Amino acid sequence: MGILNVTPDSFSDGGRFVEVDQALAQTEQMLAAGADIIDIGGESTRPGADAVSVDQEIDRVVPVIELLKSRFDTIVSIDTSKAAVMRASAAAGVGLINDVRALREPGAMDAAVSLGLPVCLMHMLGEPRTMQTAPQYTDVVSEVADFLKERLEKCRSSGLDAGQLLIDPGFGFGKTLSHNVELLRNLSKLTDIAPVLIGLSRKSMIGQMLENDQQDRTVGSVTAALLCVQQGASVVRVHDVAETAAALKILNAVKNG
Repeated sequence: MGILNVTPDSFSDGGRFVEVDQALAQTEQMLAAGADIIDIGGESTRPGADAVSVDQEIDRVVPVIELLKSRFDTIVSIDTSKAAVMRASAAAGVGLINDVRALREPGAMDAAVSLGLPVCLMHMLGEPRTMQTAPQYTDVVSEVADFLKERLEKCRSSGLDAGQLLIDPGFGFGKTLSHNVELLRNLSKLTDIAPVLIGLSRKSMIGQMLENDQQDRTVGSVTAALLCVQQGASVVRVHDVAETAAALKILNAVKNG
């Protein structure tokens, strides 16, 4: 899954793909490199980011979705928690809802049920603007797993098809480095619950593990993606598509003999 942020303040590539021509060129490059899904976000969820209105988010993402669907034969997902944005994006042609709040916002569950699209449910402790303020867990792996199980059950009881649900442990969303490492080490415990989508590309945890936050995070991000796939992750959400695809080809060649 390739990342296309049409926001001016995303943590890694904010402002780079706001213009339509830039978004088209980046999408073409990611698809050529091997991306199967293009994930579009119109509101940054980095720590401390400002909130965006529904209308502003729709204005950012819908024209890009429509253009990408008219130009490319690919699945487009929408990274949003707002019901109105989900509906507008579905009308424009998206094929997946990627929700960092796991359909807990007002109207989000009803929108997802009525749209019938696959949904990724993510764990997040707190809210994006405050989530990194001293997050605490007794057992991060079991607490994240329990939350995701509860959301899966809520989705099923609300009428969503269990076969269309994915989960995301939410690396960096209300978690310290030690929490993130513990989740990465025990990811296979989550892949037993449902198909797992992973998003840890270029995050601060990568810089912290490299012990040099100014160092380029590409190699660290690719390595972490490989570790996730080895533990059963079904989808990896990445900025560096070509590098990740190449590494996965080597992994598949070794696994398949």
